[in-house]
Amino acid sequence: MPRILVVDDERVMVKGIKFNLENEGYQVDTGSDGEEAVDKARMGQYDLIILDLMMPKIDGLQACMKIREFSNVPVIMLTAKSEDADKIIGFECGADDYITKPFNILELKARIRALLRRAGAAAQQQREADRLTQGSITLDLSERAAWRDGEPVDLTAKEFDLMALLMQNPGRVYSRENLLNLVWGYEYIGEFRTVDVHIRRLREKLEPDPANPEHILTKWGVGYYLSSNTNAANG
Repeated sequence: MPRILVVDDERVMVKGIKFNLENEGYQVDTGSDGEEAVDKARMGQYDLIILDLMMPKIDGLQACMKIREFSNVPVIMLTAKSEDADKIIGFECGADDYITKPFNILELKARIRALLRRAGAAAQQQREADRLTQGSITLDLSERAAWRDGEPVDLTAKEFDLMALLMQNPGRVYSRENLLNLVWGYEYIGEFRTVDVHIRRLREKLEPDPANPEHILTKWGVGYYLSSNTNAANG
């Protein structure tokens, strides 16, 4: 169930929001000032944060900007002000939604559900974007994990980086020099054998038959590339 942080210096308000959200099945943590909001957001894994605009120590706008330095968690800003200028400032500081006090708790619940749906859809899209599959090989860029035919494969950091580059650009041929620049950096200029060794290891780990690779192919005299045709064969 989603975990929500509610921060407001009006304790009665916080108590009421917490009670209503917990009745909906949410896990709710609370705070009473802007600095506490930032600290708890940094330490906890929240699905949504509700911030009051006017709070002690630092206000909700400052707290939201600080939270945005390390998190994209959805933020709803609570305020007694209704001017459009204040709302615009809130959005520019990173708030995702804005609700004016006094408000109907049903409206707050509806906005929470809407933001959580959007955040969930965005997270799913990001997971799909981070998952690359070509033939029998799959990489997860966020988890830095690899599979062959559904079985996990251990890759070193540079093996993973090299394979990720090839899989993100199927069919594009990279010279050894280009791969050194992109994966290892300029300090490895001239160490072409480094690329060859890593390509050999990737084939041994990911190809069904390393001697006749289907995925990680050589364009003779040019460099290496990932086949966009998994039926292709090349040494």
